[in-house]
Amino acid sequence: MTLYKKWLRAKYGVFGIIFFMMVYVWIHNERFVVHSDDPAWKHYETFKWWLLPHILASASALLLGPMQFSERLRRRYRKLHRVLGRVYVSGALIGAPLGAFIQYRFDERLGMSRAFSISNVVDALLWMIPTALGLIFALRGKIQQHSQWMTRSYAVAIVFLETRVVLGLGGWQASPANFPKFETVIWINLAFSILLADIAISWQDLWTTRNIVAKSIAATRSRQA
Repeated sequence: MTLYKKWLRAKYGVFGIIFFMMVYVWIHNERFVVHSDDPAWKHYETFKWWLLPHILASASALLLGPMQFSERLRRRYRKLHRVLGRVYVSGALIGAPLGAFIQYRFDERLGMSRAFSISNVVDALLWMIPTALGLIFALRGKIQQHSQWMTRSYAVAIVFLETRVVLGLGGWQASPANFPKFETVIWINLAFSILLADIAISWQDLWTTRNIVAKSIAATRSRQA
């Protein structure tokens, strides 16, 4: 199997996991959006008109993100890639600050801790800054740097999914007794998001270097024999 095929398979595997997380979070956490009789709706109803643009913007970014990493789409449909990219950037720059505002303005008054508000502000900044840098590099025609910063941006975006999947599989319901666990999971996911993004950025280069070294060693041994 060639290096490119290995990289492609790994990439599709990652996006398969992301798709699984999207489905899980929609079923387990976000059903209230379309089912007004869901018990969670009572919590969100008081600030629903703030929540609606946050959901639309953030969901658009989460759904469109994987498409932006398709090399085939970028090569064949450049204009579509740019349009979807603008939607992603808009979703991130609108959804992130709205999420932090909702957490501080409403959720904190309904019993959430100040630590949640701080984590949401940090999450929003970590999502917005790489997104803005990715946009700047794209506008300046520096595509490699643009791709790298957008990878970091999406790695932070999916913290929303990762946190809810971990909490759901762990059986930790939203209650004051579980708030310390919630905070721990959120901070761990935030701490590792950029690191994992940089590993993904360097992964293909790491494999390329490994193959070159292996071939060099094999050639040296062959000459010595």
